[in-house]
Amino acid sequence: MKIINKLERKFGRFGIPHLTNYILVCYVIGYLLSMTKTSLISYLYLEPGLILQGQIWRLITWVLVPPGMSNILFVLIMLMFYYSLGTTLERTWGTFRYTLYIFSGLLFTVIGAFLLYFIEGGYVLFAGMFSTYYISMSILLAFAVSYPDMRVLLYFVIPIKMKWMAFVYVAMIGYDIFNYVRMGVWQMAVPIVASLLNFIIFFLSTRDIQRYHPKEVKRRQEFKKAVNPTKVTTITKHKCAVCGRTERDGENLEFRFCSKCNGNYEYCQDHLYTHEHVK
Repeated sequence: MKIINKLERKFGRFGIPHLTNYILVCYVIGYLLSMTKTSLISYLYLEPGLILQGQIWRLITWVLVPPGMSNILFVLIMLMFYYSLGTTLERTWGTFRYTLYIFSGLLFTVIGAFLLYFIEGGYVLFAGMFSTYYISMSILLAFAVSYPDMRVLLYFVIPIKMKWMAFVYVAMIGYDIFNYVRMGVWQMAVPIVASLLNFIIFFLSTRDIQRYHPKEVKRRQEFKKAVNPTKVTTITKHKCAVCGRTERDGENLEFRFCSKCNGNYEYCQDHLYTHEHVK
């Protein structure tokens, strides 16, 4: 999208390197809190009503609330999986675009929470309905679009292409939304749409989606190299002041400095005694 290109040119320096590491650290903190002091987690949720009452910290601390999963093994697998996805996306897109993608998802989630709060007149279905689960899902979907044919081992056992995994998750998301609307609790669909709005904006509403594909990125890099080949500067230790030859012009060439020349002039064996001395 042109607007993203403009933002990158103007604010590119504000990208956060290794953002995935910080996200996973937040998840780890959240998991530790949920396992040790369950009641403490309730003070971290994104709840607009409590925020408007003065609990401003909830605007940030809800990021510590990890995606659901209590089994330690599945948590470790999830952390390693999303570390791989996130770091690869950052290398593919660049730090700024990846940072913008993540933070726009967080921002849309906060906006969605407040809109739902005001639409419902301050009524909330249950605490913690806005979480980082679908933020993590947006990373997986973005990776699947960028690397559709990459195979991963699901749970380190089942080989599956990313595009098929994405199709399964999209189908699950669609089913959840349909179910919530059918049962008359459409409010439950708001967190899903809000958290995935960054994916919709970045991919489904842009015409140059292929420019983010790794093959396209590689093709553009190779084209730039072909058009503007890098000049390789060769540094040599010796160079004859007369003929310009260096040690690269022959293995048997010898070079000496002339003590009679005024300055550091070096000559090859053919011109050491025949050159005109510099005074």
